[in-house]
Amino acid sequence: MIKRLILLALVAGAIAAFFAFDLGRYLSLEVLQAQRDTLIEYRDAHPVTATAVYFVVYVIATALSLPGATVLTLAGGAVFGLLWGLVIVSFASTIGATGAFLVARYLLRDAIQSRYADKLKAINAGIERDGAFYLFTLRLVPLFPFFLINLLMGLTAMRARTFFWVSQIGMFAGTVVYVNAGTQLAQLTSLRGILSPGLLGAFVLLGVFPLLARKLVDWIKARRVYAAHRRPQRFDRNLIVIGGGSAGLVSAYIAAAVKARVTLIEKHKMGGDCLNSGCVPSKALIRSAKFASHLDRAGEFGFDDVTGRPDFAKVMDRVQSVIAAIEPHDSVERYSGLGVECLHGEARLIDPWTVEVDGRRLTARSIVLATGAEPFVPPIPGLAEAGYLTSDTLWSLRELPQRLVVLGGGPIGCELAQAFARLGSAVTQVEMLPQIMGREDPEIAAAVRARFEAEGIDVRVNTRAKAVVSENGGQVLICETADGEQRIAFDRILVAVGRSARLKGYGLEELGVKTARTIEVNDFLQTNYPNIYACGDVAGPYQFTHTAAHMAWYAAVNALFEPLLALRGGKFKVDYSVIPWATFTEPEVARVGLNETDAKARGIAYEVTTFGIDDLDRAIADGEAHGLVKVLTVPGKDRILGVTIMGEHAGDLIAEYVLAMRHRIGLNKILGTIHIYPTLAEANKYVAGQWKQAHKPEALLRWVERFHAWRRG
Repeated sequence: MIKRLILLALVAGAIAAFFAFDLGRYLSLEVLQAQRDTLIEYRDAHPVTATAVYFVVYVIATALSLPGATVLTLAGGAVFGLLWGLVIVSFASTIGATGAFLVARYLLRDAIQSRYADKLKAINAGIERDGAFYLFTLRLVPLFPFFLINLLMGLTAMRARTFFWVSQIGMFAGTVVYVNAGTQLAQLTSLRGILSPGLLGAFVLLGVFPLLARKLVDWIKARRVYAAHRRPQRFDRNLIVIGGGSAGLVSAYIAAAVKARVTLIEKHKMGGDCLNSGCVPSKALIRSAKFASHLDRAGEFGFDDVTGRPDFAKVMDRVQSVIAAIEPHDSVERYSGLGVECLHGEARLIDPWTVEVDGRRLTARSIVLATGAEPFVPPIPGLAEAGYLTSDTLWSLRELPQRLVVLGGGPIGCELAQAFARLGSAVTQVEMLPQIMGREDPEIAAAVRARFEAEGIDVRVNTRAKAVVSENGGQVLICETADGEQRIAFDRILVAVGRSARLKGYGLEELGVKTARTIEVNDFLQTNYPNIYACGDVAGPYQFTHTAAHMAWYAAVNALFEPLLALRGGKFKVDYSVIPWATFTEPEVARVGLNETDAKARGIAYEVTTFGIDDLDRAIADGEAHGLVKVLTVPGKDRILGVTIMGEHAGDLIAEYVLAMRHRIGLNKILGTIHIYPTLAEANKYVAGQWKQAHKPEALLRWVERFHAWRRG
């Protein structure tokens, strides 16, 4: 820190001296023209000294971002001639620019990156990926102040050596123009005469050229992947969508809505995991489990002798009836009526434009992969022999497990652990991390865990499952902890440790579609084959139904309208800036944007405002006086960085903040919005009031107090 302060003082002192002693008067065209002959005489008498002094002055002036670089460049041509002047100026300007780059980096980058880490994330990623290209383009166009480019690039993650060599090459054309102008110094009447409109236009075209070249290179790279494939002369369809879950249904819906010919292929059931084994059945199960918990709480609401024992088979039958009631929304009949050709079968990519479905080959200009994800099953010895359950397979159960082990403390594991416990299972939840709900702030996870334990769930964190063994006619999970080995007897075991993208069986590997844990896509959701898109859980990065639908819009529109989108400047980049989610435990937990854990990890400054729902009238009346609304804002401002809500209907209450963040509405406007009394939604207004109270204008209030005193006489 001391070294930085010393350097800052030296730089500031040098700049102050430059202006205090009016040294800039020596860097004018008039002075240069008047002293040209004298300078040439000195150069002839002392060539080495003249060159060294000029070089050092140029480097220092550029490194300190002092005005006068143009005149110094002209001086290079005027005094040293075109060839030697070009060599000196070319290297001096690059070294000086790199000096300014390093000064800005040393003095300011850490502070800027820390304060604006979230905003700069995309910029840093772009610089890391294409920084040399962008810098080269900027260097070619003199319209951009070079000193500003030096300073701003120093605040990014660009390597100094990359900055040096790109600047050396990129500034060369401009240096030639100015040094050559210096050789004609006697004919110059002003600095404006150097760059005529025609020459300036040429520079602009020179700057645009790399952009056009980049487009050409991208086109060549994209076409290279097609080299081994023969493109059909015509296509049967505009779009083929593989997968009938949320992402696939939305992609097909959009295509049909804009009158494209589209085929949707699903090998299992329409609606995908969400309808058949995920969101819908789990919420139906949770609702029944919540009703069971309310029977246990009947005394709180003034009822005596209320009894009720869950009939697990009937509960699971109700789950199926809920699926059946919602099923028409995602049915073949509905989508066929909308104009989508729906096929049942296993789809496999044959080439970038051809999909085979049970022996039938279809062609399309574009393809959307929306194959979803499936439960990940860790390679634990003995687990397969134990007949494990997953969130895909448990819905066939009709007998309640008396002792259930749930592996995993994420959203799925937590929701199902609580539901089965409320329906009568003795549940042990095993999580290898220090807390359940690992993505949430510690106090949120602790509150959920406390509720679980109060309801009889045995929650074990920092516990790693090692093996499943058979003992005395039963099954035992062996776990490893810091205190030694633990053995947990169970009747059934539910694996809920995450989900993995469905990548096998679709011809991706054979075709060469790039994959890692998911299908690799760019910002436009294109794979390495530009006409093949991927969206939803198979592409990530968020495995939520609503995010899959969100991604599908981008994939479908980009795939269907690529030529037209070029007129607006290109395809649409998928926007992940405001992604909400909820875990439907009790208490319910909903999130959008940053929480404290994220903000600290990313070095983002924030303020926290909290309102306890236990003080909310409607929550008290409903007997649900628990939870909180926790808002992170920019320090000193009402702009929302993120919100966590824990409590009844948190997933519904979060919507107001999703809207606010999406449209940059601050807490002041939420405070100024009427909320119905008595509702849970008032909590959103009250937390805004808490923020306002903490930021009240004390000085103004003191003046107002004196004003009122004056009015009282």
